[in-house]
Amino acid sequence: MRLCVGVGSASSSHWDLMGNAMVTTEQVRLTQDMQSKQGAVWSRIPCHLKDWELQVHFKIHGQGKKNLNGDGLAVWYTKERMQSDQAYREVPQETSAVIAAKRPVFGNMDFFTGLGLFVDTYPNEEKQQEAQKKRYTPRTQSVPPSQRIFPYVSAMVGNGTVSYDHERDGRPTELGGCTALVRNLNHDTFLVVRYVRRRLTVMIDIDGKHEWRDCLDLPGVWLPQGYYFGASAITGDLSDNHDLISLKLYQLTVMRTAEEEKQEEEVTVPRVDNMALFIEDERDEPMSGVTVFFIVLFSLLGSIMLAVIAVIVYQKWKENSRKRFY
Repeated sequence: MRLCVGVGSASSSHWDLMGNAMVTTEQVRLTQDMQSKQGAVWSRIPCHLKDWELQVHFKIHGQGKKNLNGDGLAVWYTKERMQSDQAYREVPQETSAVIAAKRPVFGNMDFFTGLGLFVDTYPNEEKQQEAQKKRYTPRTQSVPPSQRIFPYVSAMVGNGTVSYDHERDGRPTELGGCTALVRNLNHDTFLVVRYVRRRLTVMIDIDGKHEWRDCLDLPGVWLPQGYYFGASAITGDLSDNHDLISLKLYQLTVMRTAEEEKQEEEVTVPRVDNMALFIEDERDEPMSGVTVFFIVLFSLLGSIMLAVIAVIVYQKWKENSRKRFY
């Protein structure tokens, strides 16, 4: 069903509208193309399906040029629903920094418990690296890590203790992702999240060809039942219209043997098998140019000192040898 049908504050509605989100005849607009806005829509009914598929029809568009727009939207399957609208409502005097601090993860809370899927339209890490380059001469510039092309779709599983690193676009906790050039398109854009047999699959349809393209496929993802679906978006100094046209949830029929049903483990805390393979090790990051410069400098000074000491020792040994000879 179209999301805009049945959204509101009425007791019969299955969805809660929060923040600056508004309902139109065609979609739920999570944010307008204006600065310092945040909005969300959350299901009132928890999902108790074991295997499911969620199809998301969305649209991101605005007046900003490339990399002068933001920040993106997120689709959620989490234990925590958004707080009450009273706690969420914007105060006119608040700055974009204050609003972002309240809902730092695309308009939702940090340290969430469950699955977050992010359509990130602004490269925060890349912009920070460009700013750092301007502070140093070419000899002291750091080598940038492998860069992603934005907009970028990524996924993260949180257990309530892991933070999403907004300044690095979620790179340290990213399970995988893909580039998705979804802004200002004249055709429909979709993504699908499929969860079957502890396997998480994300596909996108953004080329107007009605064909799914693989984005993420990861086994060993453990998500509890009884969590809530939702979507949120945020703008800061840069902005976009973030429109949610429909959310369609399907129950998938998966045949399991009696033995498989018996061995099926009840999940209480979200987790990912071999999570260490997906989380970046900060020690593997490249050293900055300044650090390399000082390492080379001290290495050269140390080598020179050792050479001088060796020459002095050799001369004294030579003098002692002459005295013993005569």
